[in-house]
Amino acid sequence: MGAGHAHKLYRRGDSPVHGLPPHTKLVAVLGFVLVVVTTPREAVWAFGLYAALLGAVAALARVPAGFLLRRLVIEIPFVAFALLMPFVVPGEQTTVLGVPLSIPGLWGAWNILAKGTLGVAASVLLAATTELRSLILGLQRLGLPSLLVQIASFMIRYGDVITDEMRRMSVARRSRGFEASGVRHWGVLAKSAGALFIRSYERGERVHLAMVSRGYTGTLPVLDERPVARAQWAAALALPLTALPICLLALLG
Repeated sequence: MGAGHAHKLYRRGDSPVHGLPPHTKLVAVLGFVLVVVTTPREAVWAFGLYAALLGAVAALARVPAGFLLRRLVIEIPFVAFALLMPFVVPGEQTTVLGVPLSIPGLWGAWNILAKGTLGVAASVLLAATTELRSLILGLQRLGLPSLLVQIASFMIRYGDVITDEMRRMSVARRSRGFEASGVRHWGVLAKSAGALFIRSYERGERVHLAMVSRGYTGTLPVLDERPVARAQWAAALALPLTALPICLLALLG
């Protein structure tokens, strides 16, 4: 798979959460998200407990609150959509500070904000404690088709290479006095994009030939086949298994 590439969401550490196998963490996050989504939106107390559980995981992983909160800005588009719902969803109305709001819209906005924020926070914690390459290996251990694993692996490996190539082309244009400032420059940018595509395609051909010459037959070996101890599965699944009774109580209440 090549060398691992650290991403901006990853925070290096040696916490117990960092040390868990990546595929166990993937299963745990998926299970937690399913529990959160299943919880009725009226059970406001349950979402508070879910947030406390994520806070405990963040503390165990030594991920600062500021680090987590800054990366939650990714959900701003969903927040904007949710804030519009009380004004556009039809139904019974209530008045808040003199502003008429839809009660179904308020519940809908709360549903999106609560469940979306918890899901994004769980995903950010996963990314903060697991290297990108390890996530791909985890998906491979969980049975993701080999072709998709290879595509994702090459994207990780060569995404930075292509970005650097694009940056060098931009520097070369600027060093020759070119500055894109209007529609008339779109032709130059289009030619640059075409040149970048050709270079990337040719690089891909060279890489493929190099792989074939080294015995590549269409599949990559599984690099991490170490068995996972039951204690590791138990530690990873503690989050969804702790959240599950809360969900059941909310459903029965």
